Amino acid sequence: MAKGEAAAERVYLDNAATTRVDPRVAEAMWPFLVERFGNPSSLHPTGMDAARAVKAARESLAEAVGVTPDRLVFTSGGTEADNLGVKGMALARKVRGRHCLAPRTEHPAVLESLRWLEAEEGFEVELLANDERGRVEPEAVAARVRPDTVLVAVMHGNNEVGTVNPVERIAALVKSRNARAAVHVDAVQTFGRLSIDLARTPAIDAVAASGHKLHAPKGVGFLAVGPKARPAPILRGGGQEGGLRSGTENVPGIVALARAAELMLAERGGGDPKRALRDRLMRGILDAIPDVRLNGDPESGLSHVLSVAFRGVAGEALLHHLEAEGIDVATGSACAEKKKAPSPVLTALGLSESEARGTIRFSFGRFNTERDVDKTLAVLPRLVRDLRALA
Repeated sequence: MAKGEAAAERVYLDNAATTRVDPRVAEAMWPFLVERFGNPSSLHPTGMDAARAVKAARESLAEAVGVTPDRLVFTSGGTEADNLGVKGMALARKVRGRHCLAPRTEHPAVLESLRWLEAEEGFEVELLANDERGRVEPEAVAARVRPDTVLVAVMHGNNEVGTVNPVERIAALVKSRNARAAVHVDAVQTFGRLSIDLARTPAIDAVAASGHKLHAPKGVGFLAVGPKARPAPILRGGGQEGGLRSGTENVPGIVALARAAELMLAERGGGDPKRALRDRLMRGILDAIPDVRLNGDPESGLSHVLSVAFRGVAGEALLHHLEAEGIDVATGSACAEKKKAPSPVLTALGLSESEARGTIRFSFGRFNTERDVDKTLAVLPRLVRDLRALA
């Protein structure tokens, strides 16, 4: 961004990486930064005021995800929630077995937690195949469940390509094969957008969510835990969060997360402007640019994510040319974007290395407009054409 250029002048299409904090969310959290700043573990009035705010936020979020308040654990974000769900659930069950299952397309927070269990604790990790959309079939997951399976981790909505997995069906089939196996769901991209309710789907044992994907600030998330599950803690200290996540609670972030979820859930009852914007961009790309591939499952996937492989183009080069035009996009997951290898999610979908390297992810949020789409379509065909000519 040029010096003095306002962020509002840029087109931001990387909302799957992080979202702008909604002013209404910032307003809700501000008093807990400067006035109501107490430590919720303190017994004086300032601390008790903070504790009441955390309690209210916990009750609101617990209701949204279908658990009792004592089953919702606040974390520093989605990565920590996934670590607690994966490591914590597996370690709590290791006397029953050490077999874990997960699709190849999981988020690195899940896959790296599984690799840690394998390397440090002797677990056996089996990675499951997916179809060309990135979807895992429930029956295929259930077929790999064994008597010694202690954990099945399945992402609800994929952060790179937007494919949605039928986690309710998967969880039910897993429990029909092994009632003691825990099912962990990464819902970082879907909480607030799609319904996920542990009261209605008791076969799911844990759900991870993150605030900065739904217009709350970075640094706060939660793990919702079903009534029959209790993960082993991975952080120890003062015993906060029912002993499952020690450390002073991020009160401003927790208040903000609850307010952001409230706003997202209120929006869900109406239309979906993000899908309309995404489809407008998708149609424009297909009409104006030949030889592209749509990744994932745009028809029934996440409404805010569009992943496109521009054949014959280096995605990183296209990203930087768009950046020069004032348009922010991604080549894939922000957690893996600086790595030089092609995205393992995209190669798992069957893309060639060159297609994977030529992929751009566009993702939409609350503050995007038709102007953003039109500005992108005004420059994107020319940039692709120029880069193909250079190649």
